[in-house]
Amino acid sequence: MLKIIHPNAAGIDVGAEEVYVCVPEDRDERPIRRFGTYTPDIHALAQWLLACKVDTVAMESTGVYWIPIYMILTDHKIKVQVVNARHAKNVPGRKSDVQDCQWLQELHSVGFLRGSFRPDDDMVVLRSYLRHRDSLIEHRAAHINHMQKALIQMNVRLTEVLSDVTGLTGMAIMRAIAQGERDAHKLLAHRSKRCRHSPEDFIKALTANYRAEHLFALKQSLALYDAYTDQIAQCDAEIEKHFSVIKPAHDHDQDDLPPLDSSRKSNTHSKNAPVYDARGQMYRITGVDLTDIDGLHASTAQTILSEIGTDMSKWPTVKHFAAWLGLAPRNDITGGKVRRSRALFGNSRANQAFRMAAQSLTRSRSALGAYCRRMRARVGPEQAIVATAHKLARIVYHMLKHRQPFVAVSAADYDKAQQDRERKSVERRAAKLGFRLVHV
Repeated sequence: MLKIIHPNAAGIDVGAEEVYVCVPEDRDERPIRRFGTYTPDIHALAQWLLACKVDTVAMESTGVYWIPIYMILTDHKIKVQVVNARHAKNVPGRKSDVQDCQWLQELHSVGFLRGSFRPDDDMVVLRSYLRHRDSLIEHRAAHINHMQKALIQMNVRLTEVLSDVTGLTGMAIMRAIAQGERDAHKLLAHRSKRCRHSPEDFIKALTANYRAEHLFALKQSLALYDAYTDQIAQCDAEIEKHFSVIKPAHDHDQDDLPPLDSSRKSNTHSKNAPVYDARGQMYRITGVDLTDIDGLHASTAQTILSEIGTDMSKWPTVKHFAAWLGLAPRNDITGGKVRRSRALFGNSRANQAFRMAAQSLTRSRSALGAYCRRMRARVGPEQAIVATAHKLARIVYHMLKHRQPFVAVSAADYDKAQQDRERKSVERRAAKLGFRLVHV
């Protein structure tokens, strides 16, 4: 018999239309009950759990259906553990809602289940805003493709003379075309002086075969692009408002924080970058400037912060943190041999943010850039990105846990330190074999 760790544990199988709940057999005549998913039904479920003296509950993270149940049970002071479905996989051939809730209750009572990570409430709200903002940007990107498609069908070759058709020149030309302008020389007046291509190239690119159906598609795509841009601006205003009410993670005085150094970070000119002072708000909350890290900008840093929170005590060590992110390899050992080594699935958004930051370091003149290039020469580009992302994650972990600022190191200093390490390693191996190296 396994030792009971949580005697007051319950298991919940969550569905779209009904919820099955199992409590210990000695708590009620009907230890398994079915509830609806309406709000009154969930409140009735919480009251029944309290009547059965249940203080902890385990349930699978089924889509988004678990979120209202989690919120209501938490409001009733019931500890809820949202577990990975892979960790609670039932015996094959015995799959039903009743058996699932029983299995969850049994596993949770003996302590076999581990709850998924969930940041503090303030970070959960920020995470929801940022995820919604990312979805708006993704939807807007589809309409940029529609605009380009309409232009190509009319043989307006803006993509040949502009690196970004949604820049100042490209948007001005497309709006003029949508308003009825067809003369290439008049459209040329919207060309910026900073454009690399000559006016003659623009005249050729803007001499087109305009058709009504493609012009209609261009107008609608422009309208939808502007609508999503306006929605993103409104979302940024809400994010800025929520940032201002988040309390600092540490009891530090704002006057004690040194001013931010803006000399190391240049403006990215990204259209998706936040218009509010995300860097300053994160600095106020965490007490450290995450954007000081090479490869991390405000957009990437706020995504990482919203996904991992500010409390690093959730992970005992930095190795646990890297494994949770999916940036640490797992070795499958059979018969004393490593049969397979691969990185497991982790938090996809934070993982992707770290990988994007690592990808931007391939040509950086910093120490992290030199490390990425050295790893690429050793293990290839894909593994080099994972290794660099793992190093970035370790830096973020230590900065948030110990409130230590990031110290930038140049690529030349990194290469010199690497050469010193290799020289000392060769000297140790030579001494072990009875030789002594002589520097010429």
